[in-house]
Amino acid sequence: MLPLDNRFQFNGQSVAWGCIGQGDPLVMVHGFPWSSQAWRHIAPHLTDRRSVYYFDMIGCGQSEISEGQNVSAAVQNDLLATLLDHWSLDCPEMVAHDFGGLAALRGHYVNGLRYRRLTLIDAVAVLPSGSPFFAHVREHEEAFAQLPAYAHDALFRAYIQRAAHKNLREEAIEIYAQAYQGEIGQPAFYRQIAQSDTRYIEELQDQYGPMDCNVDIVWGEQDSFIPLNQGEQLAAVLGANSLTRVGNAGHILQEDAPEAIVAALLRA
Repeated sequence: MLPLDNRFQFNGQSVAWGCIGQGDPLVMVHGFPWSSQAWRHIAPHLTDRRSVYYFDMIGCGQSEISEGQNVSAAVQNDLLATLLDHWSLDCPEMVAHDFGGLAALRGHYVNGLRYRRLTLIDAVAVLPSGSPFFAHVREHEEAFAQLPAYAHDALFRAYIQRAAHKNLREEAIEIYAQAYQGEIGQPAFYRQIAQSDTRYIEELQDQYGPMDCNVDIVWGEQDSFIPLNQGEQLAAVLGANSLTRVGNAGHILQEDAPEAIVAALLRA
């Protein structure tokens, strides 16, 4: 497990973060409903060359989860910008997955963040976005939040298993499920889905273009959440330096093929 030994206050909310290794800074941004522990099989392989920073987004993992919380995409890129300032990182290397990819892109186009290199992994970044399940939750958030615990647990397990191409280990399921259990955690899972408004992508797409840093994209060929053709589209509009297609892997590439991410990050 990655240690999250530090706490940072962001708009009155507690954010858990950690840093391991030495060398040039690399910041890892997870997606939803994951946490910084998604990088636990990746970050340790980079520590002889990088100072690896990671954190749990607001509403995720060990960071603050509370009733009525705003966990929208706009909040997460503001959190990223604030953390980079707190860490005194002006132009770090960035690797981001899923909604973390959206946070990193919004950080650049909205907050003016600069990156030495950007690696995007199965990122939420182009339209269409969302699924019938997301749409149904947005319409019936309260009903989902009040499901019996056993029904919620089964739904959560089915959801994250669908993100993987291989069978998730029980250890991984327990890591990700922990934050979304109980009276506070269960509603938080559906709240984040309900707040995943496509307008946060819409306002970016017209701004996309070649960035002032190397952009590398890594995508699971069997991603059933965000299909590979969206990764190809993103690579084209960003003028990516590379697009790595990973076979026998789905959306949660960190669990299906962590070695592919390590290899991509070590290619400099």
